[in-house]
Amino acid sequence: MRPSGRAADALRDVSLTTAFSHHAEGSCLIRMGRTEVLCAASVETRVPPFLRNSGMGWVTAEYGMLPRATHTRGDREAARGKQSGRTQEIQRLIGRSLRAVVDRQAMGEMSITLDCDVLNADGGTRCASITGAWVALSLAFRHLVKMNVLKTVPLIGQVAAVSCGIVGGQPVLDLDYDEDSSADADANFVLTDTGGLVEIQATAEKSSFSEEAFSQLLRLARTGTTALFEAQRKAVAG
Repeated sequence: MRPSGRAADALRDVSLTTAFSHHAEGSCLIRMGRTEVLCAASVETRVPPFLRNSGMGWVTAEYGMLPRATHTRGDREAARGKQSGRTQEIQRLIGRSLRAVVDRQAMGEMSITLDCDVLNADGGTRCASITGAWVALSLAFRHLVKMNVLKTVPLIGQVAAVSCGIVGGQPVLDLDYDEDSSADADANFVLTDTGGLVEIQATAEKSSFSEEAFSQLLRLARTGTTALFEAQRKAVAG
């Protein structure tokens, strides 16, 4: 039995609350169990120097955790004067994941930044950030269409992410902190609604795991993201 009482293939309770940030062009508060992340999309009419005069847009992300998002207070990275390697790695992952489902040529020369701020962390914060950020991005694009800035929403699909792991020898879906901290192996899967693989991060924590075990984790991830894609569609539809 999992600590949460969930079945091996069960997600935590998921909710996507849109328009949570009043001023952002698109926003979503995603809750996955006790993990909560606020994702807000901001539009700028400029692109990074390497994209000037290319006719292409840019989608990027920033990620951070509030000081008491975890059991003990963490220092604000701004106070330290630099971001941690973990923060940089996660925000690059979020940006890559979103760009995988955006027609940047159809955007024209504009940039959208997704700010993903972790309010409460109980495992899977990067996965929740990707899933919620897609909703915020989609709403921002819809806002730009409504304002006649864009003719169509330049999304070519959905992207969502979920964690899986081997805990006590059993493959399970959507690890919370208790499971993640004691897992034999854990993985983060970023998938598209058409079945495409965007990124997989998998690590053996205690001992190596087999190809069959990895296949089981992938099957669990597909089960989880199928439910997340449906939740995204409902959130965007209002």
